[in-house]
Amino acid sequence: MAVTAPRIFLSAGEPSGDQHGAAVVSALLAQFPGAEIDAFGGARIAAAGARVRFPMERYTVLGFVEVLGKIPAHLRLLRTLEAEFRSGRYDLLIVIDYPGFHVRLAEAARRHGVKVLYYIAPQLWAWHPGRARRLAGAVDRLAVVLPFEAEFFAGHGMLAEYVGHPLLDRPPLPTRAAARAELGIADGARVLGLFPGSRTQEVARLWTPFRGAAQRLKDEGRCDAVIVAGTAEGKYPGGEGCLIHRGAPGTVFAAADAALAKSGTTTLEAALADLPMVVAYRVNPLTSWLARRLITVPWISLVNLVAGRGVVDEVLQHDVTPETLAARVAPLLDAGDPRTLAQREGLKLVRERLGGGGAAQRVAGVAAELLG
Repeated sequence: MAVTAPRIFLSAGEPSGDQHGAAVVSALLAQFPGAEIDAFGGARIAAAGARVRFPMERYTVLGFVEVLGKIPAHLRLLRTLEAEFRSGRYDLLIVIDYPGFHVRLAEAARRHGVKVLYYIAPQLWAWHPGRARRLAGAVDRLAVVLPFEAEFFAGHGMLAEYVGHPLLDRPPLPTRAAARAELGIADGARVLGLFPGSRTQEVARLWTPFRGAAQRLKDEGRCDAVIVAGTAEGKYPGGEGCLIHRGAPGTVFAAADAALAKSGTTTLEAALADLPMVVAYRVNPLTSWLARRLITVPWISLVNLVAGRGVVDEVLQHDVTPETLAARVAPLLDAGDPRTLAQREGLKLVRERLGGGGAAQRVAGVAAELLG
């Protein structure tokens, strides 16, 4: 019998999950106007219409030592929610990303007969394929956001559906002319965009080689302007020759001719903007040593993984130098260079494989199937 006024618990756990969760809450309430939706989340989920019983600000911190200090709070939350699953308070649990806590929460829900939908699944295909068995025992359905993930999880016995990437539902970028007018950049200028990341450690490791590569290209006359997609609190020493844009990064994507980008979702954003790029990443040497022994995929950038081939150059670890980065990105500043044209064909393939928007609505549809 279909549940017409379901009782749903939605768990986000961190800021990105709060953003994605808000869209899911809106879609659920459109499908089930009488639904009771409680949440472990933040202000965006609350604004969308859920009752945030457990504000994520009390649990989410940065830094290894700080995270250790929050483990007791997470364990108390896990025990509280398991007791409520046992009592039959909820019909469905939806968890978003945040795998360290959410796999355990999903296991607790299933122990007591509560259906579980996992949205933005753990990237087991990259690091821990052996843990797929545990995930399979913890969830009823997966709503995945990368096209190749559906096949991977299906191969490990899970019902997985590609729902589209949340990036596809963001507002459209400004036009190139509007973005350049906002930034005060001439129409014909050759513009390099720098995307060193938002986390302090990312910026600390990438800013200096990114800045050095940009200066080298300017000195050689290969580009006329450099724009940095900065954060409100980010520090960019020695960046006097660059324009630090601390607003929406979409303006930088729209205005640039080519980019140096850190690995991660940024690369998909650049692909959606049809912005040629070189991808770079540096981590602690010990982390890199471990990663080389654990990673099970041939590339680190999501663009290459979605395309299934090497569309963009990846520059890693000790190779991340101003000289190497400048040499790799220089051809991409020329729209007519064969390497630029070839990469744009690859970026077009990525956009085609990602498909259209509507991820949150599809998640709500999967939830409806589980409830009904």
